[in-house]
Amino acid sequence: MIALNRTHMPAFRQTAILNLYQLVLATFLFVSPWLFAYAHGTIRIDDWVSAALVVLFSFVALVIFREWEEWLNCILGLWISVSPWVLGFQHTTGMFINLLVGILIAYLAVLELWLIHYGSPSEQAR
Repeated sequence: MIALNRTHMPAFRQTAILNLYQLVLATFLFVSPWLFAYAHGTIRIDDWVSAALVVLFSFVALVIFREWEEWLNCILGLWISVSPWVLGFQHTTGMFINLLVGILIAYLAVLELWLIHYGSPSEQAR
C-alpha cells in the first residue's frame, strides 16, 4: 500500500481534479484526428503519441503523485503547442486544436505545481 505524506495530502486532494482535466484534454487530442479528419499523417502520429504520454503521466500522477510528472506534462503541453510549426502543419485545423490543447495542458500542469508549492490563499492564512 502506498503511504502519502500528510503534508501533501490536502494538496493532492485539491489538485487531483487538474489531472482529470489533463486526461480529458489528452483524450480529446487523441481522438481529434478522427473528429476533424486530419489529412496530414505527421499530425496524427504526433497527436496520438503526445496524447498517450499525457494520459500516462496524468494517470500516474493520480495514483502516485510525483512532482516531475507535472513538469513532464508542462513540457509535453508546450511541445503540443509548438509542434504545428516544428512539424510543418501550420494553418490547419490541427494547428488550432494543438495550440489550444497544448496551452491548456501546460497551464494545468503549472497551476498544479503552483498550488502544491504555494497552496491556496485559504491554506496560507492558517
